[in-house]
Amino acid sequence: MFGTPALTADWGENLINTVATQAITHLFSASQEVSVAVGCFPAAKILQGKVDSFKMQGQGLEIRQQFPVERMSFATDAVALDLGAILQGKLRLQHPTQAVAEIILTEAGINQAFQAELVQKRLQNILTPEIAAISGEEPVSFANVNITLLPQNQVELRAEVILPFHGRVPIQVRTTLAIARRTKLQFTQPQWLETGIAPDQHRISQALTTAFVELLNTMVDLDRFDLDGVMLKLNRLVTQGNQLVFSGYAEIRHFPVVGTQTGTWQPMAA
Repeated sequence: MFGTPALTADWGENLINTVATQAITHLFSASQEVSVAVGCFPAAKILQGKVDSFKMQGQGLEIRQQFPVERMSFATDAVALDLGAILQGKLRLQHPTQAVAEIILTEAGINQAFQAELVQKRLQNILTPEIAAISGEEPVSFANVNITLLPQNQVELRAEVILPFHGRVPIQVRTTLAIARRTKLQFTQPQWLETGIAPDQHRISQALTTAFVELLNTMVDLDRFDLDGVMLKLNRLVTQGNQLVFSGYAEIRHFPVVGTQTGTWQPMAA
């Protein structure tokens, strides 16, 4: 009289989709599109908070208003949800779960991220023993960093180094991207490129390029990322045209509560 089980199950699936979409959208400071699909058979299981699969896909995402992500997706197997929380408009897992994940960045988005305040702080006033030997014990800063994605996981990096007594020195290098310990992005097999650099700057440019690559290899570590309950682990990366594609898994401990502050995302933080 007040509704059949089939209608109730459909209503439950729609409710989960709505609540999940709102919660996941809240992970990002901006998004063009976020979609969630819940799979459940028979549908009545959803009334117990049990679903067979949970898939999310987002496009045109932005993290902390500074780090663009072209696309992000993840898909889980069976998941147990707290039905009482869902009825209150919250998405709560009965226990942590893992999902297959894919993240796609664009060349333009990566270059935009290099201009983010968090990244700029890690590129200014640098003084390592190697740099001190070149700069006369004075700190240096790296500016105008630009990356070009190449086939076979290679990239070209260009930047300028601001030195106290030499002005601006250009540096450029070709490296191969790799993953270390499933969380760190590494720039390996660096090859200094001399094209366009004045001969009298070759020695200092080459030395500073080595220092720059070593600095980058300390900066990008997913263990420093906290996407409000979602921790990413990487298995593979590949360059595809102007895109950098990561695949791995997401360990989902909890989802944010809509209306509260999201967690921090601090790539390259100290």
